[in-house]
Amino acid sequence: MTENHPIDTFIAPPCDGDIGILFQDEHFLLINKPSGLLSLSGKNPLNKDSVHYRLVQNFPDATLAHRLDFGTSGIMIVPLTKAVNAAFNRQFQARTITKTYTAVLHGILPNNSGTIELPIAKDPPNFPLQKICTETGKLAVSAYQVVARDSLQNTTRVIFTPLTGRTHQLRIHSREIGHSILGCDLYANQAICVMAQRLMLHATTLDFDHPITGARINAVCHCPF
Repeated sequence: MTENHPIDTFIAPPCDGDIGILFQDEHFLLINKPSGLLSLSGKNPLNKDSVHYRLVQNFPDATLAHRLDFGTSGIMIVPLTKAVNAAFNRQFQARTITKTYTAVLHGILPNNSGTIELPIAKDPPNFPLQKICTETGKLAVSAYQVVARDSLQNTTRVIFTPLTGRTHQLRIHSREIGHSILGCDLYANQAICVMAQRLMLHATTLDFDHPITGARINAVCHCPF
């Protein structure tokens, strides 16, 4: 029996946003990825434009230590050598790198803080969607803190701290608690999706150890919304 592999038919629209360099030394960059830009170029030649494609024009040895979703903006680490990439991979695997995201959710969250723990698995028939699955899903944990509630707009601004790094984790966890992220084209209904011109999710802070000096770095990337 042959396995049917899902085909990604997504074609990214042109992204006019620029990549901002927040920090640079000889070992790595910290960048601000614009919303609407792929992290890596897709297999489809029409999806060539990406963070990596742009950066290797000026930094030929640049690699990605992690990715952000197409619609997510914010801070990313870009190693400039293979050794530094490996060092960052070890930190990610050891979960010594901590991240926070700013998000605007539909509806009014009743609690000021909480933790969402729901296992996430691939959903091949509905690629590229993920799904909640207690049988095949991997551990996925997202903590949140409410920053503000807007009763007129019926929205809640939160800071997410993902304790794991599953694909689409914050987007699907938000939906599962009944408060999808505004502008989410995958896990929100059409009415919530069109409430914003972009996915209202931004990688705001990133705390990690410098791969060479060992100094703890607390990086911040201003939220644009």
